Amino acid sequence: MTRSTRRNFLKSTAAVTAAAASTPYFLTSANAKPLSANDRFVIGCIGTGSMGTGDAEQVANFGDVVAVCDVDTNHMERARNSDKIGKGKAEMYKDYRKLLDRKDIEVVSIVTPDHWHTKIAIEALQAGKHVFCQKPLTLTLEENVRIRAAANKYSDRVFIIGTQQRSDKDRFMRAVNMVQSGLLGDIKKITCGINGGDVGGPFMKSAPPAHLDWDVWQGQAEPVDYIKERCHYQYRWWYEYSGGKFTDWGAHHIDIALWAAGMTTKGSGPVEVDGSDANHPIEFKDGYPTVDNHYNTSHDFNIVHKFANGMEIHVTSRGDNGVLIEGTKGRIFVNRGKISGAPIEENWDKDLFNEEALVKLYNGKPFEWHKANFFRCVREGGTPVSDLHSHLQTMNLCHLSVIAARLKRSFKWNPETEMIEGDEPAAAMQARKQRAGYEIPVVS
Repeated sequence: MTRSTRRNFLKSTAAVTAAAASTPYFLTSANAKPLSANDRFVIGCIGTGSMGTGDAEQVANFGDVVAVCDVDTNHMERARNSDKIGKGKAEMYKDYRKLLDRKDIEVVSIVTPDHWHTKIAIEALQAGKHVFCQKPLTLTLEENVRIRAAANKYSDRVFIIGTQQRSDKDRFMRAVNMVQSGLLGDIKKITCGINGGDVGGPFMKSAPPAHLDWDVWQGQAEPVDYIKERCHYQYRWWYEYSGGKFTDWGAHHIDIALWAAGMTTKGSGPVEVDGSDANHPIEFKDGYPTVDNHYNTSHDFNIVHKFANGMEIHVTSRGDNGVLIEGTKGRIFVNRGKISGAPIEENWDKDLFNEEALVKLYNGKPFEWHKANFFRCVREGGTPVSDLHSHLQTMNLCHLSVIAARLKRSFKWNPETEMIEGDEPAAAMQARKQRAGYEIPVVS
């Protein structure tokens, strides 16, 4: 198939159903089969830091990376010259909009700091691109609403999130299938152990390095003096750019909890969120940090999400990292290293966890590596295993956890209207002011 013929094929068939880590976590790419030379996608990579480099190397199995973009020229040049990414040929752009303007680019990989994800992703959809975006997709509850509207409008674009635990067959997928098959009975409590955020400071302010455009890096956030520990990997410990562990590991483990419990569609979710048992490394006033030179995300917490059916999801920094699922008939624990509990030891699911179950969890597609599933959906149409719409339900709980922890209290949440009710200060934190020139598009 020639490139032009394949492009026409994609336009007519690639459709995604709209209703349907800090620590790098990459599943093996042994079954990721590169396409033939005349059937390779044209790819642009936006964000080429440590995580972005790993993702760029993986998407390059399926196409030619013809453009790379980063506001840190060191990152960008490294990706361009990598034998696994740009191969010394990729064009370099500091402005991602110039990359999106290229008509030849079909797929983009977005691996920037969290506060840039939504804006770039929406504009990529508007530019006609298929999107791989790292988690967490959004910074606020309002961003959830905006990007859902964009995904609904541009439903012919395939969009996958980098929550690779959904492609872990032997642990997380097995746990989800066991719950969905009813083997644990009615689910009463799920505990998501996500560890606590880093603690540090005071940090020194300084001039930004010459290879970094610090002003653009800050994006929609209120501009501040450069602190090395605000940037690159450490950005996640500042509420200005991320949600700490709530959106870091929470985007993974809360996702598994909701997937297992069948709470992945709009309108599902908790009715009350309690953040009274949460602490921060510095003093907060009315939900905002009182100093600007320390990490400020929560390091010690147990947030309780209460559902109308009586189920609770606890998001905690205490205990083991992983997901503990407790039902009326049994309980299992799963993380990236193991899956355990009597139902596992006694092999309750021996007749149920089969190829048919895997295909069902993969939305009708054969089980394969995470990014292979994405590119299959781009070629064939269909919904990827880690789709945008279910991810937004996870992000609802992540952001609600942040707000509850920052205010250190409980409030009501209406999962139908997706609004905090009866608590004006909490409701005001559903959105943030965006700096002029960096506003996120509103798609009608």
